[in-house]
Amino acid sequence: MAIYLLDTSVIIDAINQKRGRWQLLGSLVEAGDTLACSVVTLTEIYAGIRPREFAFTERFLDRLEHYELDAQLARYAGLLKNEWAKKGRTLGVVDLIIAATALAHHLVLMTDNRKDFPMTQLALYPLP
Repeated sequence: MAIYLLDTSVIIDAINQKRGRWQLLGSLVEAGDTLACSVVTLTEIYAGIRPREFAFTERFLDRLEHYELDAQLARYAGLLKNEWAKKGRTLGVVDLIIAATALAHHLVLMTDNRKDFPMTQLALYPLP
């Protein structure tokens, strides 16, 4: 059984019943896997939420396991940003926090934005 860290794009597609994400996530839960997200992903979701989506989104997000941001994780994300900047690559802080969360907790990241997560040590779910 795995724990899947859901990126914002996957959650939005699931909420909007797009790209088969709802069915995919349902099948993972039925198989005994756990769905999770970073608290920074919650910020992104609520920043773009529409009034008619609020109740359903709240119920969906409440069912996820949430990974908090603490000082150690913030340090790790900052070091990742520093490492990739030295390679000439600018990565967003939110994506780096998500990557650091997945790496620190040995989670499988599920994202549609693979280019934002170039870390070779990161386990990525192969989305179609």
